[in-house]
Amino acid sequence: MPRSVNDRVRRRRDALRAHGLRPIQIWVPDTRSPDFARQCREQSAALRDDAQEREILDWIEEISDQEGWH
Repeated sequence: MPRSVNDRVRRRRDALRAHGLRPIQIWVPDTRSPDFARQCREQSAALRDDAQEREILDWIEEISDQEGWH
């Protein structure tokens, strides 16, 4: 008899726990939200002329390993 979805999920989670893993829940911004693009524009504009932002971006560029990326 085929196993139920709940049984398969429980068994998979049990196997992962047996390997020392644990489940977590992560909440991230909903990029599909109509408000998301507006918030991105506002936050980017707020940093446009920020000296520290330019310094940080330059530093990230300097230390980034981009070999093999296109």
